[in-house]
Amino acid sequence: MPGGAVDMEAVGGYEDILRNGDAWLRDSASEGRDGLGWINLPARDIAGVEETAKWISGFDAMVQVGIGGSALGNLMLHGALLPPYWNELPRSKRQGPRFYMSDNVDPADNRMIWNLIDPEQTVFTVISKSGSTAETMANFLFFWDRLKVDLGPKKAAEHVVVITDEEKGVLRPFADEIGCRRLVLPADVGGRFSVLSPVGLLSGAALGISARKLLEGAAEMDRRLAERNTVFENPAWLLAALSVAHYRQGRNMTVLMPYEDALERFCEWFAQLWGESLGKNGTGSTPVRALGAIDQHSQIQLYTEGPDDKLFTVMTVAEPAEEITIPETEEKALVSLSYLFGQSMNSLRRYEALSTAAAIAKSGKPVVSIEIPKLDERRLGAMIQFYEHVTALAGYLLDVNPFDQPGVEQGKNYTYGLMGRPNYSAQALEVTELAEKLSLREISV
Repeated sequence: MPGGAVDMEAVGGYEDILRNGDAWLRDSASEGRDGLGWINLPARDIAGVEETAKWISGFDAMVQVGIGGSALGNLMLHGALLPPYWNELPRSKRQGPRFYMSDNVDPADNRMIWNLIDPEQTVFTVISKSGSTAETMANFLFFWDRLKVDLGPKKAAEHVVVITDEEKGVLRPFADEIGCRRLVLPADVGGRFSVLSPVGLLSGAALGISARKLLEGAAEMDRRLAERNTVFENPAWLLAALSVAHYRQGRNMTVLMPYEDALERFCEWFAQLWGESLGKNGTGSTPVRALGAIDQHSQIQLYTEGPDDKLFTVMTVAEPAEEITIPETEEKALVSLSYLFGQSMNSLRRYEALSTAAAIAKSGKPVVSIEIPKLDERRLGAMIQFYEHVTALAGYLLDVNPFDQPGVEQGKNYTYGLMGRPNYSAQALEVTELAEKLSLREISV
């Protein structure tokens, strides 16, 4: 849809760079270069994941301990492909256990999770490549301690699955020590690109999502992208080019606004993927999460009449899984609502998405429309592979490494120092000095 003029010749001018970038990504992936392994995930063997998932599916509950890429991808898969209010469904209507995510370091959340589960009927999955992520390990140590108290160390180990690096970190030797199940997080796959690895596939498969169909959709998308070598034929090249072109015109925010509740978590997954991959060296556009039609009533005023600093993507699903026809009613006070009678809720939502895109375009702002034919495993797998490819290519155009996170590491190092981790005392001193400077500007209430 038109709106927010950008020089399409400039977009086309990125073609040679994108072609080189795409070739570099694929060559680097085949060489096993760090961070590029996500391209190969659709072809990896998942027999171990499926076997472990089948075992987990017999339990009443599953608690996953992880943060960032070890959490957001799981929640995205579940939100998109499982019925709403999954944990409230009776066991007869669920194909797998209730699911709880322990991500943030929040005592209230962790205690409530523990109070809601029966440890004898629960599996705990801990995910960390290094085993040094403070939040993840703090949460896991809480649950591991409770498990040992209630079940004893030997039986507790039978309720734990570790997903970690094959060689590095503390979780691999921990798994060997206690004798629990272990799956490998590929060394060449970064956390935010890991949803199609055991990190995301295990919980999804345990809850009845087809891991193989997710990977089939991702593989199909990858093949299509590999076959198209012009910027206006290859959708990943085009969206990467549009994103960077608009960024260079001062639109330093990208808004993703699906009109499907099931895709709300997709926005959260995308926000980490985009923000953590591209926000480096003073560059990068800020991801903004929105949900239609809810945010028509909270953000559209800003989007249409606010500053021209955003690129918008409105996302819809052509064939939603459920439908409701809005019923008629005879009360005279409601006669003004007769235009709704007999209409479908999905039609209303579809018209709202179209109207939002049109209103944004009319205001002169740039908007992209994406329609997913149907929200199932195959299409979602394709969308995951697509957005990962777009993100990697945008990083190539911006001349940043989309596969590291130096800003995140600095914050981690400060935390290690403050918590007294050995060899991080200098980091503790530095953050204390910075905090003292900040305190000079505090305002008392």
